[in-house]
Amino acid sequence: MSARDPLTDFERRTFSFDGVTRDVYRKGAVTGDSGRPRVLVMHEIPGITVSVANFSRRLVDAGFEVAMPDMFGVAGKPFSLPYAIKQVGKACISREVHVLAEDGASPLTDWLRALAQDLASEGREEQRPVGVLGMCLTGNFGLALAVDPWVRGPVLSQPSLPFPMSAKKKAALHVSPAGLQTLKKRTKEEGLKVLGLRFTHDYSCPGARFQTLRDELGDAFEGIEIHSGPGNPDGLPVSAHSVLTLEFKDEPGHPTKRAFDRTVEFLKEQLA
Repeated sequence: MSARDPLTDFERRTFSFDGVTRDVYRKGAVTGDSGRPRVLVMHEIPGITVSVANFSRRLVDAGFEVAMPDMFGVAGKPFSLPYAIKQVGKACISREVHVLAEDGASPLTDWLRALAQDLASEGREEQRPVGVLGMCLTGNFGLALAVDPWVRGPVLSQPSLPFPMSAKKKAALHVSPAGLQTLKKRTKEEGLKVLGLRFTHDYSCPGARFQTLRDELGDAFEGIEIHSGPGNPDGLPVSAHSVLTLEFKDEPGHPTKRAFDRTVEFLKEQLA
């Protein structure tokens, strides 16, 4: 097991909204405005693990300024299956995360929307768009955040809500009907696009969900689906889930490296 990540190369700040204060780990500009495009990274279950922190570091190396709020678990703690299962259990009973909601976003997205708005203008003379990227439990949160005009380039990495416990839930997007209509309007009027990443045999992020995104958003949705079935050429396990973190391989030609490179390119296109 890897050692705990002290995260000392990040600046830890706090952000408060509606009576809730959380730590936010920042990197890419310690003071003032770096001029870099800002990306709000919403970590996966079980928390800000070593692999999630390393993903944010790669984004900084690619030219972004990153803000990573601490929402679950213990920041810097390495991933383990027991740790993940414990945090999933906590999420299931949380009032902030509605794991079975099909046509509505989790209440936690209200806090994240406020943070995104703050990032769009903090230290700047004029508001500039912010990119948002969610993973696993937070994967579809980008849809809820992208109803706001200061958010662009939502990236949905293995979006896992609602939990796929029925055919309807497998296809659902965890966003309200009104929110979806706003998204569709923004794609047509503002050129907003959405990027999605998943492994083909990931049960928690079924293909039906990406099909719904294609049906609803048309060409404004770009889906990257990495073959993870038996006998796949990259030796990926059928259980592969985390495209940008746990399963990521920083090797030329590896499908997760290509997915990361496209994510960087996509964010730069949307935040230009």
